[in-house]
Amino acid sequence: MEKFALARVIHVLAVVLWIGGVAMVTSVVLPTIRKMASKDEQVATFERIESRFALQAKITTALTGLSGLYMLYYIDGWSRYTELRYWWMHAMTIVWAVFTLVLFVFEPLFLHRLFDKHAHSNPAKTFAIVFRLHLFLLALSLVAVAGAVAGSHGWLLF
Repeated sequence: MEKFALARVIHVLAVVLWIGGVAMVTSVVLPTIRKMASKDEQVATFERIESRFALQAKITTALTGLSGLYMLYYIDGWSRYTELRYWWMHAMTIVWAVFTLVLFVFEPLFLHRLFDKHAHSNPAKTFAIVFRLHLFLLALSLVAVAGAVAGSHGWLLF
């Protein structure tokens, strides 16, 4: 049971740092950048902040995935994916998978180049799209977190 408790602590701390960082970028960084007068300053500031947060996000999503996988293995909880009352596990897994794909696959393959191309030619439109995507992912993440907290404490809704 000690290993399970440690895995849960790692899981929760990693999620707090990861989703908290997404909240910070969405609610503070992007609105501030969008108000900057110089488009070059907008792009440079965003890239500096995002590149520093990207490392934290990669580490925390990896820790979240590994600790979550361990906890599933430990409790043999695979069957929960077949029950609607554990919808929050599906939500957590989907959120984790989306962020993992973005951070480890899409960003290095094409998102960085795509952002660079469009941010320099039309920063207002580019940052509006980036903001909406961050807002959507943050909302999805918060639903998953709320569901996980409620569900792991017995409030299963169904």
